[in-house]
Parts: sequence; C-alpha cells; structure tokens
Amino acid sequence: MAESFGSDAERYDRNRPRYPGAMIEAIVTGSPGPRVLDVGCGTGIAARQFQDAGCRVLGVEPDARMAALARRTGVEVEVASFEDWDPAGRAFDAVTAGQAWHWVDPAAGPAKAARILRPGGRLAAFWNVFRPPPDLGEAFSAVYRRVLPDSPIFSRMLPPPGDHTALLAKPIDGMRAVDAFGDPEQWNFEWERDYTRDEWLDLVPTSGGHTLFSPAKLEELLTGIGEVIDAAGGSFTMHYTALVLTTTLTRP
Repeated sequence: MAESFGSDAERYDRNRPRYPGAMIEAIVTGSPGPRVLDVGCGTGIAARQFQDAGCRVLGVEPDARMAALARRTGVEVEVASFEDWDPAGRAFDAVTAGQAWHWVDPAAGPAKAARILRPGGRLAAFWNVFRPPPDLGEAFSAVYRRVLPDSPIFSRMLPPPGDHTALLAKPIDGMRAVDAFGDPEQWNFEWERDYTRDEWLDLVPTSGGHTLFSPAKLEELLTGIGEVIDAAGGSFTMHYTALVLTTTLTRP
C-alpha cells in the first residue's frame, strides 16, 4: 500500500489537504533552527509549507515518482526509505513526517532520528485525520460496506471521534524506547475545508489502499459516494484534526 501513492502523483499533490499554518508555526518555533529533514515527503506538500515558513528542507522519499514531482516544485529530495537513507554526516534541527511515520519502522525510525538531530532538535510526526458530518459519514460507510464488504478500509480511516490509539500507539512506544528523547507530546490543531462533489471524488483515490482496488470497484465506489454528496446538496464541510506526535532530543 505504501508504494501505491505514486501511481498518480499529480492527483495526490493536487488533492491531498495541506496543514494548518498554526501547526507549521508550532513545529518551526519549537525547533532550535531552520534545517528540516522531511521523512516520506511524497510530492513535497508539507516540505513546501516548511520552506514558506523560512526553513531549509531536505526530503527523503522512497517513491521516485513522488520525489520527481516534489523536485519540480522546488523541494530537494533524496530517494530512499528513511531506514536505508545515508545522512552522510548531516545534522538537522527537526525531523518531520506528514502522513508518513506509520510507514517507518517504529523502532528504527526514532533511533535514526535521534542520531541526526542537533541538541534540542525536534521529531514531529503528523497526520490530517478527517471527520465528515455524522450523517454523511454514515452514508459513506454504507457505500464502502456495499461495494467492498470484505475491506475494513473506511472504518480504519475513520476511528471513533478523538480515538487515535491505533494510529499513535506504536509511534509513541518507539519514541519512548529511545532514551535520548523526552516524553512524547500530542498536539491537536482543528480546521475545516469545504468540498464540492467533484473535489472530494478527485481526492478519494489518493487515500491509502484505493489504488489497489480494481478499476470497476473504484468506479462503483466513486459513483456511490457521489450520489451521497448529491443527496446532501452537492457539497459538504469536512472537519480535520491535524494530529502531531512530537518529542525533543534531550541528550545526545
């Protein structure tokens, strides 16, 4: 699944939601300097936001297709998984990962971050967790159950409100296992975005696992979701929580 996102990198970059400015500012001001390593940078969505905030960003991305698009948008990227990437003696003020840290080995990732961070450096993994209006969420779920009865994908994408245990448990344990880090903190940034029917249908195929469905099943799924949005008036407001799991290097 992790290797499926680059199959349509332009769609991914066009549709995946950005991150609230307050989140970017909190990470930048909570780091000792401007040098950022963005792990699993994808097409450079978060990297460009950090660059706009004055940071010097290097991306690491295992998918060459995603990395190529990021480079075209002005992000310096090296193609590798974070676990295999060679820092070549370089050090960073922050190691960030947007929608990507759950793909990193939960033990090896924090240990490597600790080795490349400067004193006081920050490790910040973050995710946009979406929450549609309740009635719409139930209708979306019904479409997934009808079209893909054996797939848990939508329920996995949509945990109970405020319950991020499944997403954060392993990353928290991994950070705590590295003695050089302080205790992890969780930051939440709430924000909303309005979507038209066509905008949401353009985004859905970029979500994890959707590119692995057969074209016929994906088309059936999108048709059903489109009908739900049409019945709701053709547009809706999605609530997002930008969820940050972060810690700082307290000793080398």
